[in-house]
Amino acid sequence: MHRKPTEVGDRKSFETVIDARSPAEFALDHIPGAINCPVLDDDERRIVGTIYKQTGAFEARRVGGAMVAANLAKHLREQFADKPAKWKPLVYCWRGGLRSGSMVSWLRLVGWDAKQLAGGYKSFRREVLTVIETMSPQLDLRIICGPTGSAKTRVLQAMAARGAQVLDLEDCARHKGSLLGALPGIEQPSQKHFETLIATAFEALDLSKPLYVEGESARIGRLSVPIPLVGNMRAAPCIEIEASAEARLDFLLRDYAYLGDDAELLAMQLGKLKEMRGKETVARWQAWALSGALSPLFAELMALHYDPLYDRSQTSHFQQWPERSKVVVADLSAQPGGGIELAADAVLALHGK
Repeated sequence: MHRKPTEVGDRKSFETVIDARSPAEFALDHIPGAINCPVLDDDERRIVGTIYKQTGAFEARRVGGAMVAANLAKHLREQFADKPAKWKPLVYCWRGGLRSGSMVSWLRLVGWDAKQLAGGYKSFRREVLTVIETMSPQLDLRIICGPTGSAKTRVLQAMAARGAQVLDLEDCARHKGSLLGALPGIEQPSQKHFETLIATAFEALDLSKPLYVEGESARIGRLSVPIPLVGNMRAAPCIEIEASAEARLDFLLRDYAYLGDDAELLAMQLGKLKEMRGKETVARWQAWALSGALSPLFAELMALHYDPLYDRSQTSHFQQWPERSKVVVADLSAQPGGGIELAADAVLALHGK
């Protein structure tokens, strides 16, 4: 009897999703929640590919088949050893071919009701792009704006804790969005995985409710915000967090304190501003960085670099900027009842949850 192919939309009915691709492919992007059980590791995949090009398909399959068999035996002894008889895994590879097919065959021989994802990862990737393209125009966005140091991300997090729908693009991108926004010891995801995280967040949304998102540029670090989402963000209403320069500086000194842990790296990053801000100014900033003087450094970065850029970018990027709402806070402290929580409450009072 012909079985109906298992499609991307069916994946949530499986208790385990197995990615049979190599670790490098898995690291680049994967279905959320999937576990990586490669039938060929990175070196083995390279070896088989070389044999295929140099000798042909038969020899590649002969050599690769032995590798696949050894890896499947290892998974059966280890990762799958405790699975019950009624275990029902979904297996995928790059395009639903030999790698996932071989694993499914062995799992079914054992007696498990294993299924192969039709089209593999490529079908999932198409679904991600479709979700972003079709849902982005439907989102009832509210854009949280404010100059550098306005604690916009922290305000969004406080709003989420109060039940508001929030899309934290900086969390998805693992980056704070500015020249100095790289997080210590944390690499940004691939562009594909960034988009997977966004699509996954979209699928959990209630489209009848507002979605709050920070007023990002089209790029966060080395990653690009999907064009359909950028288009909706540019047309959405804006809410500006307004705080004094002193309050913003105090927040930055707390939130970016880790920049002082690697003074040479900080000075090197600042060097990228020489053409824009001049050698003399940047040399002063680099000297402060190397001596650990973050307070005067951040104060001048705000006044001479970030604030002028902010004033220009908001006007050019957001169509409803002239009609923006404003939330004024006296401080940006993080303690209960502090400025960040007050800002979150004020934003929600403006537009509702």
